[in-house]
Amino acid sequence: MPRAYSLDISIPAHVFGQHPGYRVFVCGDRNLDADDGSSDRSSHIDVAADIRPTHSLSDVEYADIVVVPGYENPSLPIPEGYLKAVQLAGERGARIVAVCTGVFALAATGILDGKSATTHWQYTDQLRTTYPGVDVAENRLFVEDGKILTSAGAGSGIDACLHVIQSDFGTTVADDVAKDVVFSAARSASEPQYVDVPPSPRAGLRATREWVIENLGSSITVQRMADHSRLSRRTFIRHFVRETGMPPMHWVARQRILGARRLLESSDWSVERISGATGFGTAANFRNIFRREVGVTPTAYRKTHAATAVTRSHTR
Repeated sequence: MPRAYSLDISIPAHVFGQHPGYRVFVCGDRNLDADDGSSDRSSHIDVAADIRPTHSLSDVEYADIVVVPGYENPSLPIPEGYLKAVQLAGERGARIVAVCTGVFALAATGILDGKSATTHWQYTDQLRTTYPGVDVAENRLFVEDGKILTSAGAGSGIDACLHVIQSDFGTTVADDVAKDVVFSAARSASEPQYVDVPPSPRAGLRATREWVIENLGSSITVQRMADHSRLSRRTFIRHFVRETGMPPMHWVARQRILGARRLLESSDWSVERISGATGFGTAANFRNIFRREVGVTPTAYRKTHAATAVTRSHTR
């Protein structure tokens, strides 16, 4: 994109490039005048890099996933060719990922009308005012609405990319990529971009969260977590929501689903054994909750990702 932030280009290129299931092209108009104010040169904010397209703008039509990076001053217009490429990608059903202010390019094409989206917290009011047809979500890492995924700043762009990889190849593959780029496992879309009051070191709940993950098969309650953190129940809940952006048991349920997905992908354990190891109790309860949250049964999920596991072992 003209005026693109180099970090918003290099992060998706690097994260997707870590897995052999993707081929990454950097597409753009290589004939733009470098001095016309619309060039592909990095802005003055990104003086350390000058990223140029490797492929022409027309090559976007071959992409299964189109990543639109953030760019400086989104109030300025984007050349029609770029908007047309994004619009056509949406019309043919490609998955579109917008990082930071890249959402403004999507909104300008009209493909976000009636859809939910987010962007960097500094630009949410501008997005809402400029494009009232977009349902703007405040303080969210990323928002997925159909095949369109919009994210906040560069850091949440990593989360968005890992979310796509998780959708395509499974949780364990996304975990591997996260390790390769020295990043934590993909965070939930519901987590906040920021917290108004950072937790003090004494109130940090990382140790408690790690304890929960190590003990998913046991009975986890809010009171047990509060006791582990040595805080009162009420204080614990307040700090937990600040750190994770969600209520404690909502977060626990997400960890149980993630744990179950990893075991379905990487082990030959029975559904009954996995349900017990991840705290779902009975196999019937596990099947019902897993299907509701993931969209398929545990058995169907395992079959889908068994081939991915074999492919991964052959390509490493």
